[in-house]
Amino acid sequence: MPFCTMASSSRFPGKKVVSTPVFMWSTRVYYEDTDAGGVVYYANYLRFMERARTEYLRSMGFYPGALMEEGIMLVVRRADVAYRSPARLDDLVEVSVGLSRLGQAGLDVEQTVYREGEPLCKAAVALACVRVSSMRPAALPADLRQSLVNQQQAVRAGATGREERV
Repeated sequence: MPFCTMASSSRFPGKKVVSTPVFMWSTRVYYEDTDAGGVVYYANYLRFMERARTEYLRSMGFYPGALMEEGIMLVVRRADVAYRSPARLDDLVEVSVGLSRLGQAGLDVEQTVYREGEPLCKAAVALACVRVSSMRPAALPADLRQSLVNQQQAVRAGATGREERV
């Protein structure tokens, strides 16, 4: 069963040190996630990341259905993915979500899929807030934006008490 926690993660070793809380979500690799070789099919890493982002928002009280009822949704507008090592059938993987940029009508996150602490796949994902009716850009809802601002302030204040290299 998937679970989620708040933790720290090192994104770019060797760079200056800052504190960054990162949302972590865990899942098991199932047969449906793998290709004929028994490794996770490359596109399924994006599915893991989507689920982690959804659980990240849910952990702050924002549910996809409720956002759609408000007439808005977050859509991926860009994903830059780097694959390092394959996950395999029955592996337990963790997926991180870290906010890297917050705009008026979108946000960028950095995500990593890990197995036993080893990074398997990294991605920079840009999300746009759009109106459901027109698929045109919309401002992030004020309460969601404030939750994300509060998270950024916690990062700057070092709220996790853990330092890492970024």
